[in-house]
Amino acid sequence: MTARHVLQQADIARALTRISHEILESNRGAAGLVILGIPTRGVTLATRLSVILNAIEPGTVSVGSLDVTMYRDDLAKNPTRAPGRTTIPAGGIDGKTVVLVDDVLYSGRTIRSALDALSDLGRPRTVRLAVLVDRGHRELPIRADFVGKNLPTSTSERIMVRLAEIDGVDEVTIE
Repeated sequence: MTARHVLQQADIARALTRISHEILESNRGAAGLVILGIPTRGVTLATRLSVILNAIEPGTVSVGSLDVTMYRDDLAKNPTRAPGRTTIPAGGIDGKTVVLVDDVLYSGRTIRSALDALSDLGRPRTVRLAVLVDRGHRELPIRADFVGKNLPTSTSERIMVRLAEIDGVDEVTIE
């Protein structure tokens, strides 16, 4: 099976820049904004978004990570990686606008797990979702607020997001 390239490095950079502007517009600036990435690639994307956001409005956006491993509803049938670390910025999340960041939105189950994990950490004013790729096939009523690229796929196809910090290259492919 051959991989079809959908996004290259420049496409990913443009999508993240657009998402950053959309986040600032919807939040009416960067005040009270916290960006939390979902491991593994969501954390990298969150870090990239925070760099762009802080370049637009210097020093105002906090970034962290939210590990959802132990909140998943499929642990019994799908062994997953070891739990990672959750890092919440010093100001916490209470009363803040939290933007959850992930690489691919598929069934919605990871995001449901993230919402459960978030509720154990505090009470944000608002929770938004930013994803690099939305591939459809939702099993839960979850929708991304900010999307880099919508990629309708069949359930037999697999979206592969590779990021330079982890994989040595920036690309999105369908396999």
